[in-house]
Amino acid sequence: MNDDTETTEQQPDHSRTPVLEALEHYRRSGRRPFSPPGHKGGTGVDARVALTLGPDVFASDVLALNGLDDRRMSGRVLERAEELMADAVDADRAYFSTCGSSLSVKASMLAVAGPGEQLLVARNAHKSVIAGVILAGIEPVWVRPRWDAGHHLSHPPGPEEVAEAFERAPDAKGMLLVTPTAYGTCADIARIAEVCHARGRPLIVDEAWGAHLPFHEALPSWAMDAGADLCVTSVHKMGAGLEQGSVFHLRGDLVDPAVLRLRGDLLNTTSPSVLMWAALDGWRRQMVERGRQLLDRALTWAGRVREEVAAIPGLAPLGEAELAGSGRAFAYDPLMVVIDVFGLGTSGYAAVEWLRDHHRVDLGLGDHRRVVAQLTHADTEESCVALLDALTELVKRRDSLPPPPPVRLPEPDELELEGVMLPRDAFFGPVDQVPLEDTVGRVAAEPASPYPPGVPVLCPGERINRAVMEYLRSGVEHGMYVPDPSDPELRTLRVVAR
Repeated sequence: MNDDTETTEQQPDHSRTPVLEALEHYRRSGRRPFSPPGHKGGTGVDARVALTLGPDVFASDVLALNGLDDRRMSGRVLERAEELMADAVDADRAYFSTCGSSLSVKASMLAVAGPGEQLLVARNAHKSVIAGVILAGIEPVWVRPRWDAGHHLSHPPGPEEVAEAFERAPDAKGMLLVTPTAYGTCADIARIAEVCHARGRPLIVDEAWGAHLPFHEALPSWAMDAGADLCVTSVHKMGAGLEQGSVFHLRGDLVDPAVLRLRGDLLNTTSPSVLMWAALDGWRRQMVERGRQLLDRALTWAGRVREEVAAIPGLAPLGEAELAGSGRAFAYDPLMVVIDVFGLGTSGYAAVEWLRDHHRVDLGLGDHRRVVAQLTHADTEESCVALLDALTELVKRRDSLPPPPPVRLPEPDELELEGVMLPRDAFFGPVDQVPLEDTVGRVAAEPASPYPPGVPVLCPGERINRAVMEYLRSGVEHGMYVPDPSDPELRTLRVVAR
C-alpha cells in the first residue's frame, strides 16, 4: 500500500455518522430487548402519547450499553462519533453530554479546581456555573463584566479585567469565561487565553451560545481556534441538537483528559439518551458538509431582518456598532438580532408576551427594554417574514401595550456584592427564611437568577445590599421570572442564620 493511500485512509470520513448508523442497524435487526427502556421500542406506549410524539421517537430510544453497542462498548460507537466531532471543530477531544451544558460546564470546572481552591469566574456566568461552585466547594473570584451604561447591558470581561483578577488571586487555578452572551456579545478569547497561559493556567469557555461559530469565518472566533483549553457548547441552542444535547471539548495539555472524563462521569447519567447522541452526530456531519452554505444564508437573512426592523418606527436594532468596541464587547454574533423596544413606551417583557399571545411568535429573551430574535441555519424567508409582520403589528398596537415597569435597576458597582462565605458553606449551612425586604445586610443562602438569561444576581455567600433587594422585588412585581429561589414569588429569601 503506497503512502498516498495510507494518508487518504487516515483522514476522518465526515460522511459517516457512527451513532446514526448503529441506530439504523439496530432498528433493522429485529432485536428483542429484555432490558430498559420499558416501552420496548414503543410497543408499550399509550397510543395517545405516540400520536403526539410519533412512533419513531420510541423506536429510536434504545439502551446504549448492550443495545446500541454491546456490553463492553467494543463497537466504539460513541467514541468514534466523539472523535469525528473533535476533528470537525479543531479540538483534541470531544465529549457528548445528554444532560445539557449545565453538566458540561460543571465537569469542566471540577477538572480545573477543587474544594477550597480559587477559580476566576466571569460574574455574568449562568446559574449552572454557580451550581458547580457550590458542589465543588470552589472559592469564586469574580471577574467584572464590561458595563454599557447607555444600554444598561453587561458584556464579557476583557483581558484587562482578567489580569486584574489574577493580581487579586494569583493562586487561582484558572478562569471561566462566558462568551457569547445571550445577546450575542463576545469576548476577546485569544488575549484572555494569553493572560491565563502566561500564568500556566487553563481557560474554560462557556460557549453555550456558540456551537455554530467554527463553521463560518464571518462569525466571531470559536474558542478552540482562539486558544481556549476547555470549551462547552449547547448544540441545541444554535445548532440542530435536541434539547439537552451538549458537547464539551478539550485542547492542549493544561487539563488532564483522564481527570476531565472522571469529573464528567461523576455527574453524568448512566442512562444517556441515544436520541441526543444521534442528533449531535448528524449535526456534525451536516455542518462539515454544508455548514458554511447554511450559515451564509442565515447571515443574509439576519442582515435583512435588521434592515427591515430599522425602518419600523419605535424599534431600534442593535448591532456591531452599538454593542462592540472600546469598553464594550470585543465582537458580536449577528445571528442574535437585538431589538430595543423602548421607543414603543413598553418593556421587552411585555413585547415578548404580546408577540406570543397575538402572533404565535416566540422569542427566547426579553428584558426591561429589549427583545432578542435568534436566527439559525434553520430560518427561511417565511419565518423571517412572520417575525417582521409580527413586529410591525406590535408597533401598530403600541397604545395597548403596558408602560415599562418601574424596575429599580442597580448601578454596576451596586451589583458587586461582597462575598463573605464560600458558596457551598452558605448553601448547605443553617438558614433563616426571611421577608425579602429584611434581607439587606444578610448573607444569601440561595441564588436568585432572573431568567432569561439565567445569570444570578445573588450568589450564596454574598452580602445582600438594598439596591439588589429592590431590583429583585420590583422586577418580580412587574413580570421578572426568578425560578431558582425556594420561594418562587420571592416574598421571602433564604439567608445564612445568625
